Amino acid sequence: MPAKLPTSLRNAYRGWSVASRVESFEGWLDRREGGDAEDRGYDHAETVNDYYSLCSEFMQFGWNESLHFAPLRPGESLDDSILRHQRLMIGKLRLKEGMTVIDVGCGVGGPMRRVARESGARVVCLNNNEQQLEKAKRRNVEAGLDHMADYAHCSFMDMSRFGPDSFDAGYAIESTCHAPDKKGAFAEIFRVLKPGALFWGQEMCLTNKFDPNSARHRAIERELMHGIALNGIATFAEVDRALEAVGFEVIEGMDRATQEDPYTPWYQPMEGETGTFRNLLRRTPAGRKAMIGMVKLTEAVGLFPKGSNTVVRLMDRTAEAYVAGGKTGIFTPLYCFLARKPARTA
Repeated sequence: MPAKLPTSLRNAYRGWSVASRVESFEGWLDRREGGDAEDRGYDHAETVNDYYSLCSEFMQFGWNESLHFAPLRPGESLDDSILRHQRLMIGKLRLKEGMTVIDVGCGVGGPMRRVARESGARVVCLNNNEQQLEKAKRRNVEAGLDHMADYAHCSFMDMSRFGPDSFDAGYAIESTCHAPDKKGAFAEIFRVLKPGALFWGQEMCLTNKFDPNSARHRAIERELMHGIALNGIATFAEVDRALEAVGFEVIEGMDRATQEDPYTPWYQPMEGETGTFRNLLRRTPAGRKAMIGMVKLTEAVGLFPKGSNTVVRLMDRTAEAYVAGGKTGIFTPLYCFLARKPARTA
């Protein structure tokens, strides 16, 4: 286990009762669905912020500095798959030096650093989670890329700090799936893009195999919403309709998990069928259970903040939901689209 993880967690959880924070997060769906939720001022942005504040450090430890899925290929490491997927996005957006691009929900900046290195474009990193944005800044400095980035601590539901027609291109990787109103999120992105600009998105979606009359399917959907802080899970068609409703032209949209290699499932890293011992420990069901035990034990001697094991338990439950959604074929985190803001006509 890397020495940096306990330190990172202590910084992230400073002043918290972690177990209480997890307990509060666990009940977010019930609070939202309460009859008087609006009267009590339920704010989904707060739920999403709690999710990332609790889980982000463990996500980076267990996955990659790019906190997103990628279509896999046989014999390819997860890191290589993520790299290949980001290069696909860079090519689709036709990014190049001199452009200014908005990263809508930048996480800790993994995709941004790839974009800056390989295209030379300047990136505005937008994130509503202050912890993640600060981590993105630090890592950009460490990578010598801070001069290629600007930072915006705000919600993608309200980007009023930017004027209309501000950016040459944009991308949103597993971020707008958290939006309380997808059409509203896409409308803001549309507003800040220049006429003719391209927009790449990667959405978590229900597939055409989802049966709303199946109790099993509904249970998996609810587990995914709960664990990933999703206000809802859209279908492919619903994503496309939301884009078109605000004015985007949808150029292409596909589930790249099945399009590129249907025989290497996107959820494979969480099952651990292949990989190094280190990755098996981080990502597999047995590894996650061992991690819970190790963290709980080391909490007693003060290595990890108290309650950290409850975060790993939450993430283990979410990983099981991901796998269930993938195995039934009703869910994908890899609905990728390319859209364009129409050019102005004379």
